[in-house]
Amino acid sequence: MDPSEQILEACKQIALQLMKIHPAIGRLNAPEAQSNCLKAAHQLTVELETIKKQIIRLKQRDDSTEL
Repeated sequence: MDPSEQILEACKQIALQLMKIHPAIGRLNAPEAQSNCLKAAHQLTVELETIKKQIIRLKQRDDSTEL
C-alpha cells in the first residue's frame, strides 16, 4: 500500500475511534475531567486533520507532476 494511502487510512480509523470517545466523555460524572478530556479530544482532532491535509497536499503535488 502506498504510504500516503496508509496514513490516510490510519487517520480514518483514528477518527472513527475518536467519534466513540466524544459521547463517552459526556457521560462522565466529573465536570473538570469532562472539560479536560473534551479539550484534549478536540486537540487530537485538530492534529489529525493537520496530518490529513499535509498528506492530501503532498498527493496533489505528486499528481500534478505526472504527465
